[in-house]
Amino acid sequence: MRGWTKSLDAAGVREPGLRADYDRQRQLVRRYRRTAYLAVRLLLPSRLLPHVVAMTAVMHHGDTLMDTGPLPQREAAWTGWERQVREALATGTSDVALLRTLGHTVSARPRLRETVAAYLKTATAELHFTGFATEADYQAYVDAYSFPAFMLIADLLGPQGDDREYRAACRTFIDGSQRLDFVNDLAEDLGEGRTGIPAATLERFSLDTAELATGRGGASLAALVADQVAAARACLVAARELPTLIPPPGRRLVRALVEIELLTADAVLARGAGVLRGSVSPPPTRALRVLMGRY
Repeated sequence: MRGWTKSLDAAGVREPGLRADYDRQRQLVRRYRRTAYLAVRLLLPSRLLPHVVAMTAVMHHGDTLMDTGPLPQREAAWTGWERQVREALATGTSDVALLRTLGHTVSARPRLRETVAAYLKTATAELHFTGFATEADYQAYVDAYSFPAFMLIADLLGPQGDDREYRAACRTFIDGSQRLDFVNDLAEDLGEGRTGIPAATLERFSLDTAELATGRGGASLAALVADQVAAARACLVAARELPTLIPPPGRRLVRALVEIELLTADAVLARGAGVLRGSVSPPPTRALRVLMGRY
C-alpha cells in the first residue's frame, strides 16, 4: 500500500477524496486483471501508475456495459455512459468516482482528450458486434473498437511528439492480440451465438458456427487454430519494435506485455481443438519469469 501512496504523490493526486477515487479503481483493476495489474505495479514508474489504472478502469467499464444484457439494455446503458463521460470532460466535475479519476488524468495528460473522443465515437462497433463475414470486416472492427480502446492506455506511454510510427506499431500489436483473443475465447463466444473468426475463414477450413457450437471440430478446428495463431503471432512478433518507439519509462512494461501475449499464443496453439473446452492462459511461472526479468 505504501508504494501505491507514493504513486499517487508522484502523479500529483493530492486531494483526499480524489485519492480515494483512484484507490477504488486500483482495487477494481487488481481484482479483474491481476496479471496486468502486477505488470504495471512492477514495471511502470510511480507517476504513471494511477493514470494507467484509471484508463484501464474506464476501458473495462465500457466493455462491461456493452457486453451485459439484451441489446436494448446495452444500448441505453452505453448512451447514458457516453453522455456522462462527455459531460465530465466538458465540466471537469462528476458525481461518479471513475469519471472524477478520468477527468484528473485527462487534465494531467491533455492529449488523452482526443483519445477518449475517438474511443467514444466508434465504440458502438463492440455494442453491435455479432460476428464477421470476411477478414475485411474483422479489420474494420479492429480499427473501430480494438485500436481506439487500446490507445486509451497506450497514449499514456507513447512519445509526446510525432507518434505516427508508434500508433502504427500499436495497431499491429492490437491486431495480433485481438485475433488471439477471438481464437482463445471461441467457446465463450459460441455460447453467445457468435464468433470473432470470420465466416469466410471458417469456410476455408470446412467449418461453421453451427457445427462448432455442438462441440465438434476435430482436425479441421486444430488447423484453423494453428492458422489464426500464426497470423496473430506474426503481428505480435512485429510489435516487438514497440519498446523502441516510446520513452524509457514505458519500455519495460510494453516489452513484457508483448512477450506475455506470445506466451499466450503458444498456449492456445498447444490447446488446439481443445479451445472448445474453454480459454487458456500461459503457465503462471513463465509469465512471472517474463515480469521479473523486466523488473
